[in-house]
Amino acid sequence: MSGENGHGQAPVEFLERHFPPLLEARPDFAPPARPRRPWRLALILFVLTILSTLAVGVEFASAYAASEAPFSSDVNPFSGFFIPFQHPRMLLAGIPFSFTLLGILLAHELGHYFACRYYGINASYPYFIPAPTIIGTMGAFIRIRSPIINRRALFDVGIAGPVVGFLFAVPALAAGVAYSKIVPGAQADASLVFGNPPLVRMMLTLFHPGIAAENVLLHPVARAAWVGLFATALNLLPAGQLDGGHIVYSIASDQHRKISLGVALALVPLGILFWQGWIFWAVLLLLIGFRHPPLLDRWEPLDAPRRAWAVVALLIFLLCFTPIPFTVH
Repeated sequence: MSGENGHGQAPVEFLERHFPPLLEARPDFAPPARPRRPWRLALILFVLTILSTLAVGVEFASAYAASEAPFSSDVNPFSGFFIPFQHPRMLLAGIPFSFTLLGILLAHELGHYFACRYYGINASYPYFIPAPTIIGTMGAFIRIRSPIINRRALFDVGIAGPVVGFLFAVPALAAGVAYSKIVPGAQADASLVFGNPPLVRMMLTLFHPGIAAENVLLHPVARAAWVGLFATALNLLPAGQLDGGHIVYSIASDQHRKISLGVALALVPLGILFWQGWIFWAVLLLLIGFRHPPLLDRWEPLDAPRRAWAVVALLIFLLCFTPIPFTVH
């Protein structure tokens, strides 16, 4: 790679051959050490997220066993979160939901991580976020600590996570829907109703033809895959430094801010008409801002195959997105 003055860097072999006295005078000379990636915090957060998703998984498993919709026994969907920790053996029932969800999220983040490793980008191990929510987590992320070279590297890092996570979510969803129950009126008394993105509706039609979606009680594995699809859709929003924002910047960096602002503004009417959570995401995007870290080489255009993969990313987004993820009764 050339330096700023246009001249190539001298290879190490050249330096060793022509300037041995300099190196001999510095016996402590050594190449820069590879950056350390602290793993303890990542491991602690992962273990805590296992526990939090197990606790939520107990609710999905017990509701499925009782042939009733999850969170239908109490007006407050968070009230039963801490009960399994008082009786630890109950946590075993949450394994199908927890392990499926964590597998999808981990696949997503490792897609980013190994893409970074391929391009020599310094990135952290995945950090999971445990939370006492109805899905037991706020997702996961990796920190990129070094500049990204060009559009090709940025595109590959951005798209690797959603594609790999989606490939793990689809078979989990298919298996979970296949084992789901037909329970007429199961969601009638539910305090929390989950919406169905197009891919879930396709699976319901495939495995339970002629049955209305509201009469199918999803298996905990299918519900975990549903959460994986929801996370994929959120990450593929073409805004800011989300995965979709990285893809947009790699294709049209000069339009990135306009598109990001347009997405944030479009979420407001979605929040008013369908789900109030979209307003939260709109505000969050506005607070974070739409500035994207510059590339070292922003002049090389993206090649045609990667532009085709951008269309694939759009199709994945459309299959995973639903304007009404949750409805509270």
